[in-house]
Amino acid sequence: MKASYKIKYYFLWLCFAFFYGKSFSQTTVIDSMDFGGMKRHYRIYIPTIYKSTKAVPLVFDLHGLGSNGMEQEVYGDFRSIADTANFIIVSPNGTSTAYGLSWNNFANPGTGIDDVGFISALLDKVSSKYSINKNRVYSTGMSNGGFMSYDLACFLNSRIAAIASVTGSMIASHLKACKVNRPTPVMEIHGTADNTVSYHGNAGILASTDIDTLVNFWAKLNNCAAPVLTTLPNINTKDNSTVEHLVFNNGKKGSTVELYRVIGGGHTWPGSPINTGQITNQDFNASKEIWRFFSQFSLDKQTNIDQVTSQLEIMLYPNPANNYVDIQTNQFSNYTIRVYNNMGQQIMETISENGAAHISRGSLASGMYMIQLVYADQTISKKIIFN
Repeated sequence: MKASYKIKYYFLWLCFAFFYGKSFSQTTVIDSMDFGGMKRHYRIYIPTIYKSTKAVPLVFDLHGLGSNGMEQEVYGDFRSIADTANFIIVSPNGTSTAYGLSWNNFANPGTGIDDVGFISALLDKVSSKYSINKNRVYSTGMSNGGFMSYDLACFLNSRIAAIASVTGSMIASHLKACKVNRPTPVMEIHGTADNTVSYHGNAGILASTDIDTLVNFWAKLNNCAAPVLTTLPNINTKDNSTVEHLVFNNGKKGSTVELYRVIGGGHTWPGSPINTGQITNQDFNASKEIWRFFSQFSLDKQTNIDQVTSQLEIMLYPNPANNYVDIQTNQFSNYTIRVYNNMGQQIMETISENGAAHISRGSLASGMYMIQLVYADQTISKKIIFN
């Protein structure tokens, strides 16, 4: 592999003193296990609100080529989200190669290392020590970790509820070999100016798939509808990038495929405060959007945030909105309205009058929110964007 393909993470070490100085209400466990004749290392982040009496989701956060679990824990950071949403984060290490630690899906071929088997065994070990909801296990990762997450979606399909890849893709042979026994929700976040894993695909050892081709593959696999495209508000005009959001809804069993196409974005994690020398989009936070996506899905009961779960119909306008949102339904009676931010926290609740409501933006920041209406035993949720 050419040196230019190696992801440069050494800059993270310069940031650790600052970021590890921040206060996190949690316990971090550093551990290892024997697998395949090797000792494999990993980190577990456990929020303070975790109680063993309640099964919680688990998110695998997989590092890129040349990085490690500790660096990924900082760069693709889910810790503050886990502190309020109550899920466990597992950040394992790949194995050593000439390019640094990697996952055996393109950078270390022919070694016989079974990383899919390792992740499965690691899930078993973590589940034996902590109360894990095995229907809500997810995988995400940066670059090589994104490639690995796709491998888990394909080859550990019965155990992974949904995956998200940031700057990753799939190699052609794994795409061809991908076999799933159920619809699998997938999110891809990718910059069009990524010079490591090209948006348009790579040749050579990476042999990565064009991102549009990849996303359409999963949308077709899940039998999703044609995509709906929206442009995110250009909140940060100094990051030299903008974002298109494509959503393929109405897949089998409520599955969804999403693409955040970062126009002008580099090989970076959107929303990260760490400067890698490449363009990092600041119009949205990848970690928050990934958790928003994951939180919709479960192996035993897949639904998506826009799926109508009853006969209650809803109209929101305008959307996107600036200062307010009006709500109208086909029910001429009172109902409860709840507003959630993209971390899944309820931030507002009110009651409608005569089937209608007016939600004032107030001090809410620009971004995506979820509005949930509850009427008797009927519930419906919709997304709203404030510019």
